[in-house]
Amino acid sequence: MRPFAICALLLLKVTLGHACASNKFTESGECCSLCPAGFGVVALCGKEDTKCAPCPLGTFSASEDLSPCLPCSNCPPSVPVVASCAAYQDTQCECDKGFFFLSTHGLCAPCSKCTHGEGAIRECGLQGNTLCQICGPGTFSEELASTKPCQTCAQCSDSEVEIRACMPNSDTLCMDKKLHILSRPAGSDGPRDAPRSPVVEEVTEEGEASPTPGTPKFTPQNEGGSNNILAYVSVLAAVVLGLLLYVAYKCWRSCKQKKALSKARAAELGSSPEGEKLQSDSGVFLDSHSLQDNQPSKGTKRDSKQDNRLYINLPPQRQEEVERLLQEGGGRGWRQLGAALGYEPEQLDLFGRGEAPAHTFLSNWAQKEGSTLGLLCSALARIERPDVVTALNCPTQGVSVV
Repeated sequence: MRPFAICALLLLKVTLGHACASNKFTESGECCSLCPAGFGVVALCGKEDTKCAPCPLGTFSASEDLSPCLPCSNCPPSVPVVASCAAYQDTQCECDKGFFFLSTHGLCAPCSKCTHGEGAIRECGLQGNTLCQICGPGTFSEELASTKPCQTCAQCSDSEVEIRACMPNSDTLCMDKKLHILSRPAGSDGPRDAPRSPVVEEVTEEGEASPTPGTPKFTPQNEGGSNNILAYVSVLAAVVLGLLLYVAYKCWRSCKQKKALSKARAAELGSSPEGEKLQSDSGVFLDSHSLQDNQPSKGTKRDSKQDNRLYINLPPQRQEEVERLLQEGGGRGWRQLGAALGYEPEQLDLFGRGEAPAHTFLSNWAQKEGSTLGLLCSALARIERPDVVTALNCPTQGVSVV
């Protein structure tokens, strides 16, 4: 029953407001006493109360606590002594401005500064480093590094409206009611307040200001908002118009190229001057190799129909077969085919650096405009690769040796 009685006694003392300063109690439930300044603990509180004794020479105790006396500090060299060590205080050294004496290390250390939302409750100096505390209700500190105490929050006047309440790291934010930012613009649906705006005023005999009759009123915010909306609409319209013009140009360019390629294919059996006329009038670049592809080569005879299927639309298995044959072609492989299709030697050397140059070359050629099986078969016929032509399965084109 004894522990229960002790707990009940402690609870009763706390309830009645007699809280224990040391927060420690004897076995009988009595509050342990603190040793005053100038005294140190000789025996800790336990069965009996705390026993204290005066600090001997060379030691001190600066506050009421349950710790023994501490040895006195020595000021660093060239630092003057303000007050000698006594039983109730440590040695006080006069450090430069912005520094304080750190007794635990025996040197002058730079003063700390309070962070955002904190204020100093003790300035840095002879008493030690700066002591900071978070600003309480009704106070604030907006400085990132300060040694000042928290400032009192401002109060909005009757002519102002509070936009943001005061916080530990920022003051109250107020706005003049005359700005009337939340009012509806003229012409909008629903109820709206009369816009408040700066007007020219004149002072009457009674000393009161009154607006001058006939003075035009304006709302700067509404006018600025309308200007911003008009600017955004204008920019958006310009962007849309530019996109439409770009799409129209690309469509026109594509149709023109297709027409030029159709004319070139239709003129395969025609004379070369006709092809040259097409090159000069169509506005589409046709290199000499493309014109040669549109004419029957020596030692071959082609049908009148042209295979307009695109190489890129062939099944993957057939493309792999064509790439394998050209890769194994040796002196009449993919490199000779590239030359027949108009590729420069530098481009072919670049393709040859990869692991599968035939695949790289044909993939690049298939992305070009007019990469049809007819043009590919014509080039294969010129380098005498009928086996690849057979693999491509061009029904409208045959090869025969003259």
